[in-house]
Amino acid sequence: MKSLLIVADDLSGAADCAIPFAAAGLKTVVSLDANASHDDAAVIAADTDTRRLAPADAAKRTASAWQALRAPGRRLYKKIDSTLRGNWTAEVAALTKLAGPAIVTPAFPATGRTVRDGRVIVRGVPLEDTETWKLENAGRNAELRAMLDMVGLRTALVSLDALRAAPQDIAAMVASAATANGIDAIIVDAETSDDLATLARVTASVDAQFFWVGSGGLARELAALPDLFDANASVKATCSIDPTQGPILALVGSLSAISERQCAMLCAEAGVCEMIVPPDVLRDGARHPEWRTWGERIGAKVRGKEDAIVRIGRDDAFDPAEGALLSNALAALVAPSFDALGGLIATGGETARAMLAAAKVGSLELVTEIEAGVALGRPSNGGGPSIVTKAGAFGSEHALLGAYLHLRGADLPVAR
Repeated sequence: MKSLLIVADDLSGAADCAIPFAAAGLKTVVSLDANASHDDAAVIAADTDTRRLAPADAAKRTASAWQALRAPGRRLYKKIDSTLRGNWTAEVAALTKLAGPAIVTPAFPATGRTVRDGRVIVRGVPLEDTETWKLENAGRNAELRAMLDMVGLRTALVSLDALRAAPQDIAAMVASAATANGIDAIIVDAETSDDLATLARVTASVDAQFFWVGSGGLARELAALPDLFDANASVKATCSIDPTQGPILALVGSLSAISERQCAMLCAEAGVCEMIVPPDVLRDGARHPEWRTWGERIGAKVRGKEDAIVRIGRDDAFDPAEGALLSNALAALVAPSFDALGGLIATGGETARAMLAAAKVGSLELVTEIEAGVALGRPSNGGGPSIVTKAGAFGSEHALLGAYLHLRGADLPVAR
């Protein structure tokens, strides 16, 4: 193939799915505009920002992104959250009408996500029993076939034993599904990176029309294939990033327990000051009597060349549906100081998108992966700070510290 389009529903997801292609030496761009062409890139990761939309609206916007950006020789990868957040089923259903059958596996073994018997397992725990699922989807069925059945898709399941015993059969299933057998989505179990590498290898050679549906796990195995792209068509990456000299700001919109532990380690190990903005300040915005004070406090840190964590607090009135509102308000507080930053670490897709939009950064060219799911890039126009994005519930306890030290050009200390 000549190029790849990744369609994601949030910005950090677009980056963590696309970063292995940049690490493989391909020019890779993450775009906030799902209609921007970026024809000079081998891989385009378009953020449709559909996670919080109504399912029908999300499906329409996702389909429009593929219609706007499909091109001869370009394949499609629908990036979904490895814990199945958002409107992924409606989006996949819309794409099957345009791009053929889907190969579905949200497994990402490097981050503890696997698929067994068509169910997502997170570090050994069924998805339904995790904090992430209970926070937004309590009581809902997380079984992949059931979720796809609800949007009218006809599915088949490839068990782990079948994948390992006869992987070539999947290629035949895809070719058949693309013609006349009525299957819309083929769900594939996977527990290891080797499982995903096998799936990537056997499907990349299929000539029939289809598309991949997965998290960053399957994407990194596709990026590792030596002949995935046409040798004379792949655009090589050219950008690099030097160690950051200016102040580094970690902007944390995620309220997950993982993010809290990551912030605590960054504070403890690097001495970075933490500022927790009360949610009521963000809800009221400029109307709140402390809004201006918070903006001045953040600005004083940044312009005083001090590193800092700025994160959203939590109160009894918290509602997951207000994530975008709080993230946009947090970005508005930081935006006046953005030009003074040497580095930005944005945790949470909504937070990353809100900050880049407020700073008028339309796209990032990716450079490298700091750890699984933690991507480093820079504004495509070459100006502005180095930018790290990370999904809120991703990463080890060292993730923020590792990103911070990487920006400084230092090594992550060995865990004690």
